[in-house]
Amino acid sequence: MGEDTSRRGRQAAGRGEGRKSGGGPPDAAAAGEEVGVGPHPLPWPDDPRLDPALLAGGDRRNVVDRYRYWRVDAIVADLDRSRHPFHVAIENWEHDFNIGTVVRNANAFLARAVHIVGRRRWNRRGAMMTEVYQHVRHHPTLEAFAAWAEGEGLPVLGIDNLPSSQPIGRAEIPRACVLLFGREGPGLSAGARALCERSGRAVLSIPQFGSTRSINAGSASAVAMVEWCRRWVAAAAGSTER
Repeated sequence: MGEDTSRRGRQAAGRGEGRKSGGGPPDAAAAGEEVGVGPHPLPWPDDPRLDPALLAGGDRRNVVDRYRYWRVDAIVADLDRSRHPFHVAIENWEHDFNIGTVVRNANAFLARAVHIVGRRRWNRRGAMMTEVYQHVRHHPTLEAFAAWAEGEGLPVLGIDNLPSSQPIGRAEIPRACVLLFGREGPGLSAGARALCERSGRAVLSIPQFGSTRSINAGSASAVAMVEWCRRWVAAAAGSTER
């Protein structure tokens, strides 16, 4: 299994280390408006999930309201109880700036884990500290990642606009799978495309209607995760309502 590199980030966040993240809308930040909530009025709730430092000083993190004042490890534990069975992987051969956005999207759509394939270091700016709530694992090579996916019984679906790609809206997407993205510019490497073929799955494309050849991996990951959720989360909710 790849190393979970998100654990160190959660430990640092729990100690109050690392960069600050307002998490609010850009216009609010630019206007100097505070986001989140201030100190909790006394008496404090008797809840072991709550962080005394946040209760005392306020919670300005980029989290939904139900997690205000919660400890980082408590949020992760709560998310772990309902994570979706799809994983997200991205190749990282040149310190791709899209990876932070992919991690943030994975947190938003509750992916089981994010897998960084290639270089260990990745650009965290776009993640906006969401990496501390998301399991992020590192695989030094495609071969190591492929061995992990095979051991877990997970098919790997590449996302790239290639002549042979199948439109994502018409392709089969298993409930438990890995969505694999390439780096900015060339997209999926030849090795990644071969891995998808060995997995018995085609590379999937996202329909576009303008002049650009492709959208970046951060945007593509959001589209692909929405499509997975449309198939498996919205469909399940609909069947429950009926």
